[in-house]
Amino acid sequence: MESLISLINNRLPESLVKYTAIIHATPGQIVVAAAILIVGWGIVRILRRWLPQWIKRWLFLHRRNENYRLLYERVDKLIRPLRLMVMLYFIGLAVDVFAADEAIDTIFYVLYWFLAFWFIYEVVKYLLYAALQAKIRRQQTARRELFTLFLNITKVLLGFVYAILILSKMGVNLTAVITSLGIGGAIIGLGAKDTITNFLDSVRLVSEDAFRQGDWIETDRVEGFVTEMGLTSTKIRTFDNALVTVPNSILANTYVKNWTRRMVGRRIKFHLRIKYTTNVSELERVIYEIHEMLHRHPDIVNENKLRYIRRMKLTHESGLFNLEDKYGVRRTLLVYLDELDEYSMNILVYAFSISVNWEEWLRVKQDVIKKVLKIVEDSELELAIPSEEIRFDPDTIARLFERDASEDTEKRAL
Repeated sequence: MESLISLINNRLPESLVKYTAIIHATPGQIVVAAAILIVGWGIVRILRRWLPQWIKRWLFLHRRNENYRLLYERVDKLIRPLRLMVMLYFIGLAVDVFAADEAIDTIFYVLYWFLAFWFIYEVVKYLLYAALQAKIRRQQTARRELFTLFLNITKVLLGFVYAILILSKMGVNLTAVITSLGIGGAIIGLGAKDTITNFLDSVRLVSEDAFRQGDWIETDRVEGFVTEMGLTSTKIRTFDNALVTVPNSILANTYVKNWTRRMVGRRIKFHLRIKYTTNVSELERVIYEIHEMLHRHPDIVNENKLRYIRRMKLTHESGLFNLEDKYGVRRTLLVYLDELDEYSMNILVYAFSISVNWEEWLRVKQDVIKKVLKIVEDSELELAIPSEEIRFDPDTIARLFERDASEDTEKRAL
């Protein structure tokens, strides 16, 4: 490099050397630095435009492979840190032409390793997404929050290693730093007690599989869908479309009702209020027809519709716990005269829809209510409506009329 700069300086006129001396540089240095930047710009342009296009074209030809399709979407993110590293390398060469300074070398060292760890993080992210995609392909219920936890832990580990490299480059005595962490770590631990507790509780939530991303959960304070499980907190999207951030320590130490963990059966329960009647046979017939209607209903669970589920779940676990309780299967179907109210006889209608989807459940519930009302309409029974009856004693009414007549007579006399 020095010989090239000297050769350029010897071939240029001395007047030009005098002009460049104003900026404390020689013409050779300026020419060499400019040439390095031009070459670097050309290579970076190739990495920015032509290389991604070529890679994407090749991946598109092999798009039947799911990993290649995922890589196709992440090509730009993987190439970006590499492109910046190449740009930084040529900028560093251009700067070295003018001056080689230890402080400048440290700055470039910090930037190099930052981009290197950025690239490693993107690679790990792609591998985790590929593993998640493979798991989803094998089974529908993949632990997405577990991959998010691994990704966050990777981010923390890379940051820790990066900090050690930078401190060692700056000449910091790492042995003294590690030794001082004995006392300093205790102080930091006390100050960051809540953060550490939330992190440990996040690991506990994932290990216990209390809920997953996308689950509908309910606590005594919040209800909604889990959107993200982080290292220290969980984000929940409520039904009024607000985003609530809850510390993991709260979720790990409270009762969490998970409405998503049910395979078959969302409850339909209501009372049918009938006017008091002594026609017991007609009452029994209506109860029987409602039960048969629910049993034949294509969207209501009954014993026959669960045979395939029992066959599917016959495993070695059968003797350890109730399979229906573990996987969330409900098949209860009840229609009985349940209460004698002040003004009505109440028939309990209790069943479960096959679908656990809210909108589908509402449709099935509406259909069941309409068919129940039709059965009552075709019977001799009537729906009870709260009412009040006012009764008068005939003798009292007669005395009131006599009093009114006497008062009218007195008024005419006056």
